[in-house]
Amino acid sequence: MLYTLRNEKLQITVSEIGAELQSIQTTGGREYLWQGDPTYWKDRALNIFPYVAIPTEGIYTYKGKAYPMPEHGFAPISRFYAVRQERDALELVLTDSAETLSQYPFRFSFVVGYRLCGARLEVTYRVQNKGEETMFFGIGGHPGFRLPLTEDTCFEDYYMEFFEPCKPWRVGFTESFFVNGSDTPFPLEMGRRLPLRHELFDHDAVILRHMAKAVTLKSDKTDASVTVEYPQMNYLGFWHTNCSDAPFVCIEPWASLPSRDGIVEDLACQSDLVALPVGETYTNTWSITIGENYEEK
Repeated sequence: MLYTLRNEKLQITVSEIGAELQSIQTTGGREYLWQGDPTYWKDRALNIFPYVAIPTEGIYTYKGKAYPMPEHGFAPISRFYAVRQERDALELVLTDSAETLSQYPFRFSFVVGYRLCGARLEVTYRVQNKGEETMFFGIGGHPGFRLPLTEDTCFEDYYMEFFEPCKPWRVGFTESFFVNGSDTPFPLEMGRRLPLRHELFDHDAVILRHMAKAVTLKSDKTDASVTVEYPQMNYLGFWHTNCSDAPFVCIEPWASLPSRDGIVEDLACQSDLVALPVGETYTNTWSITIGENYEEK
């Protein structure tokens, strides 16, 4: 099932599977979200829960027992159910089940909320611990954006510009995309800009820490842009399909990282996971703002 929200500037479509965005269009009809061409990447805007990327050997442990966990958790392939739907707002929920408990031994509810505010789309994650012990999880967003955004521009015309100067570090990964502990400084042009080129992603994603909390995908040749703000996220990833000319780029705000290289993580000991006490609720809001003049394109 698909849900549609709209206001005077934007219209979005959301699937019940994964509570995943399927479309972000302006009222003039321009599509900003990647449309899932399987030649490059079949997905569009994953909601990551309860683990970011893949654990070592595809498993983790908790209280001495090993559990399997798919890439980016089970949320992206799970059916969510609507608990609120209005013209410009939607909330979808996933709760624990026999299937989730076989992979993740915690009772929970995970709500993904969408709210349109002018040209801004707010995405809110709300996790409630409904069990009898502290629960541990990773969470994050994985939206892809079409690139180029306009027909008269090309991929290399675009860059990422942070809202303020910063000195981020790039998280070190192995070729299999496990954390290797070798983080390095990642200088930006003018302290703010990262020019885009396909070769940037030949060795998988660029994951940053200590970055500014908002970034804009833009070009000097068009007014079309995408701004992602992530005030509560510790990490930010940029990615497209490795060693390709993929016509999109993902901007991925994460609260935690994948497994360390060669270590099957104990979920209760992985230091960057969210630890949520019994009965409490974790809330994290990030946003996507579309920039253009909104006249018909």
